[in-house]
Amino acid sequence: MDSWISGLAQHGYSILFGAVFLEAIGLPVPAALVLLLIGGAAARGTLLASVCLSGAFASMLLGDTLMFLLGRYTGWWLLGILCRISLNPESCILRAADSFYRRGRMLLVVAKFIPGINTMAPPLAGSMNMRFLQFLQLDAAGAVLYIGSFFGIGFIFSGALAALTRDYEAFGHVVTWIVVGLVVLYLGFQVWMWVRARGQRAVPRAIPSEAAQKMAIGAHIYDVRSHGYLDAKALRIKGSRRLDPNGLHQVEVEFPVGQQVYVYCTCVREATSARVARELQKKGVDVAVIKGGLRAWKRAGLPLEPVPSNEITALPAFD
Repeated sequence: MDSWISGLAQHGYSILFGAVFLEAIGLPVPAALVLLLIGGAAARGTLLASVCLSGAFASMLLGDTLMFLLGRYTGWWLLGILCRISLNPESCILRAADSFYRRGRMLLVVAKFIPGINTMAPPLAGSMNMRFLQFLQLDAAGAVLYIGSFFGIGFIFSGALAALTRDYEAFGHVVTWIVVGLVVLYLGFQVWMWVRARGQRAVPRAIPSEAAQKMAIGAHIYDVRSHGYLDAKALRIKGSRRLDPNGLHQVEVEFPVGQQVYVYCTCVREATSARVARELQKKGVDVAVIKGGLRAWKRAGLPLEPVPSNEITALPAFD
């Protein structure tokens, strides 16, 4: 079986340009590793260094520009997607935005070397109204530094890379087993999370129509999204109230005595709602999770309302 490195030798340019672009738009593609190998290939004369460098630069600038424009015109939405891996998406975005704002525009130049910030920086710059030409200048400098560093290391140490990958088939088997091992670890982690969730205290769930009926006779519904109050156009269930899922221990909330309480979010399997519901159960609150969250409520055609402007947290913006 040919290894992926053999494919790199045959389709080096397209693999390089694709890897750099995909990493720029947030996919977990190891562009730095590809740049190292391509640099080694260029040193041995397999590929043209000028084509590699110019193409990689154009691919990175294209990906970053796309993310900048999406950040400019989608605002919080794209940032929320990029921050999904965080346990606290709202904190993730606010922390990244504040760091980006305080450290100044020059962070763009080194952002590619900082995991977590590399993908967030271009859409943050767009969301925070950085001037487009200024973004292009700073991002271009960062792209040159990033691509030049890894490509240059691969070019200079091409002999060592050639020795490492001399036996393509054997190396391909090693890479395959590493990938298999990572997949097994990931699946094992998912099984562990599932077993852990099964062992936790169960929480009642209710369909949206049931919650709407109970709300009409006095039940309270709380929005426990950790990421729904950054978008100026955010919507919530009509009549619902805000309950910060990350501040339950800091703020005492007076819940209605003898009334059912419902909570909702927008995450997978209502994870945030379930966590909040367990905390409220410990306080003796009669609580249930709205199955499907806000999306299910929308699909059911039930009433929504805009989030009040005084409850929206604005991201910092460049002048």
